[in-house]
Amino acid sequence: MRLRHRPPTMRRRFAPAPWRPGPGPVAVRRTAVIAGDDTVKCSGPFPSRRNGPQAMFSLGSKKPADAPATDWKSRLKRGLALTGERLKKVAGVFRAHPKIDEALYEALEAQLLSADVGVQATTHLIATLRKAARDKRLEDGAQLEAELRAALAALLSPLEKPLPDALPKPFVILLAGVNGAGKTTTIAKLTRLFQSQGRSVLLAAGDTFRAAAREQLQAWGERHGVTVVSQEGGDSAAVIFDAIQSARARGIDVVLADTAGRLPTQLNLMEEIRKVKRVIAKADAAAPHEIWLVLDANTGQNAVAQVKSFDAALALTGLIVTKLDGTAKGGALAAIAREHPVPIRFIGIGEKPDDLRPFASADFVDALFE
Repeated sequence: MRLRHRPPTMRRRFAPAPWRPGPGPVAVRRTAVIAGDDTVKCSGPFPSRRNGPQAMFSLGSKKPADAPATDWKSRLKRGLALTGERLKKVAGVFRAHPKIDEALYEALEAQLLSADVGVQATTHLIATLRKAARDKRLEDGAQLEAELRAALAALLSPLEKPLPDALPKPFVILLAGVNGAGKTTTIAKLTRLFQSQGRSVLLAAGDTFRAAAREQLQAWGERHGVTVVSQEGGDSAAVIFDAIQSARARGIDVVLADTAGRLPTQLNLMEEIRKVKRVIAKADAAAPHEIWLVLDANTGQNAVAQVKSFDAALALTGLIVTKLDGTAKGGALAAIAREHPVPIRFIGIGEKPDDLRPFASADFVDALFE
C-alpha cells in the first residue's frame, strides 16, 4: 500500500481580524491659533460640537429624562445621610417631648443649631412652629414634626430656580469660588449636562494661577470632546474674552469660564475677578449671563459669608453646592435661604456626572427626614 505524504498544515499566528462595521473615523485633534497670537490656543476637535447621551438632563426639570425619579431620590437620600443623621436628632426631640412646651422648643433650637441651620434660620423656624401650634391648637409634640418639614421646605423653595430652556447664544457662565470648592470638576459635569441637551460647549481656562488647572481642564475637554481655550501664564480676563469671541465665530451654544480660587479676604484677587466680569461685558454686552459661586458644603456656616462676599463683588445669579455627600453640614442651605438668599442652581452628591442635579427643595427636605 502506498502512503501519500501530506504536508503539515500551515497556520498564521497573527491572522488579521475580520472586518466589522463600526463608527467612522474620529475627528482629528489639532491646535488652532486665535487672532494671530501664537500663545493663545484652542485644544480639542474642530468644530467643537458633540452631542452626548440624549436627554440625560433637562435644565428646566428636576430629574433626568432617562432615569426614574425614585432612583435619584434614593441616591439623594444616601448622599444626604450625614446631614440626615443630624436632623434625625431633631425629629427625636418630638418623641422625647410628647407635650408641646418650652422644653421642647429649647431642645429643638439646640438641635437645629447643631445641624448648621444657623441662628436666623433657627429663630425663624421656631417662630413658625409656635405660630402653627397656636393657630392649629396642636398639643402633641409629634404633630410638630410635619410642621417643621413644611416650614423648612417653604424656607428653601424660593432658592429653587432652574434655568430656562431658551438660552442666548453663546450662553456665558462665569464660575467663581474659593480654592478646593470643586469648580473644575463641576465644569466637567456641567459640560456633560449641556451636551445631553444637544448643546455645544466651549471651556475657557481662566484659572491662570494654579499650575495644573489648565492641564486638568484640557483633560476634561478631551474626555468630553469639547474645545478648551487656554493661555500659559496669561491674563484670565483675556483668555475668557478670546473664548467668547471664538464661541461666537463657531456658533457654540455655551461657554463655561473657569477662574482661579480665591478667598473673599484676598482683596487683590477679588478685584481681579471684577475685572474679568467687566472684560466679558466688552466681548458681549449681555454677558456673563450667569455668575455662579461653587460652594463646598463642608464649609457649613462659612458658606453664608462666602455668598455675601462674592455676591457683593459679582452680583451672583446662582449657587452650586458640592460635596453634600461628604458632610453633615447640609443644613447651611437653610442659613443661606434666610440670611442671604441666592438661587441654588445645582447640588452635587458624588463624583459621577449625573450626581450633579438641579436643586429641588421638596426632594431635598424629604431626603433629609426619611
